Amino acid sequence: MKILMVTQFYYPERFSTTDIAEELVKLGNQVTVLTGRPNYGYGHILREYKNIKEENINGVRVLRTKLYPRKYSRLSIIRNYLSFHRNAKRYVRKLDDDFDIVLSVSLSPVISIAPAIKYAKKHSVPHVLYCQDLWPESTVVTGAVRKGSLVYKILYKWSRNLYRKCDEIVISSPSFKNYFNDVLKITDKKFPLVYQPILNSKAHLEPVVYEKKHNFVYAGNIGTLQLTSELVEAMQMLKRDDAKLYLMGMGINLEKIKKQISDGNLQDKVEYVGALPIEKAERYYKNADALIVSLKNEGTVGKTVPNKAIQYMKYGRPLIGVIKGDAKDLLQKANGTIFSNENPLQISNIFSQFCDISVKEKAQMGLNNKRYFDEYLTAEKLTNQLFEVLKDFKK
Repeated sequence: MKILMVTQFYYPERFSTTDIAEELVKLGNQVTVLTGRPNYGYGHILREYKNIKEENINGVRVLRTKLYPRKYSRLSIIRNYLSFHRNAKRYVRKLDDDFDIVLSVSLSPVISIAPAIKYAKKHSVPHVLYCQDLWPESTVVTGAVRKGSLVYKILYKWSRNLYRKCDEIVISSPSFKNYFNDVLKITDKKFPLVYQPILNSKAHLEPVVYEKKHNFVYAGNIGTLQLTSELVEAMQMLKRDDAKLYLMGMGINLEKIKKQISDGNLQDKVEYVGALPIEKAERYYKNADALIVSLKNEGTVGKTVPNKAIQYMKYGRPLIGVIKGDAKDLLQKANGTIFSNENPLQISNIFSQFCDISVKEKAQMGLNNKRYFDEYLTAEKLTNQLFEVLKDFKK
């Protein structure tokens, strides 16, 4: 099958879109990716990519359009979004290659799927959206837009209009279907479920050697929704000297977290490691006592599966889940997680209980997680599921 994949983010930017495209090639497809010039996380267009319009990466033909680089201000992010939307739509006007199907991958923003819609309509080919982020919900959750405001209403109509023009929408978390049905009032699609593949690391770095007996690790967004402040407070309440929490990532609550650690004299109990790429972060995963997945049970996003829940399972470690909804359902199936509610005292009690679990039982929990990941959640398995949807829809 000849597939045109439209996504704003691609290698060397670290997103699962790269793995999806390369796995589709391994399945015997010809894949062409329309994307931007790499800038996410760098603050500028990478120098070596300033003049590259087309390249081949591991069998994937990659077409790159100009866009404004994403810097560190809200205005630059908006300009980044709008520039890809505009320039990629111009690109597909001149793209006369024949494709059997168009696959768009929607992270943020949803307007990045507009070029896929334009190509599919012009050439009368089916268009399947792989939805990994909900709009305008994600703008509300991040605090960028107030629900009910004029901006929200504009984004709601724009998002709904784009979603409705897709021939099929593949969702990455079961609760997405409820959002499409109940909030966006879109009910004419099947919404097949394919969980989002994790980022793959090709590095083989030695694991961190921990100083204490019990070591908990959280990696991801340091935000309110992720309950990071509650995790620190729970460690402050923990009446043990043999346990430590390691935090890594970036986010709106980072300075608050650092102040919590400093004001509470918690340096011996909580350590902020920094924002690490997956290759370095997994050094902490490999022999952690437990990996923490936490998400506030609020709105649609609070009911979904954060990608790190799947990422963690790969490493064969027990998990502590401060989480509800789809993620809790998934982790319960794997049977390698101990759960807590969002109250810091309860989280602290779970930390304490976890320290007292036998080494044998912890090993079994980790093994359960790894087995479930290997059976259902590898990039190969998930891309196969996605490919089956594409094949069925093309028929």
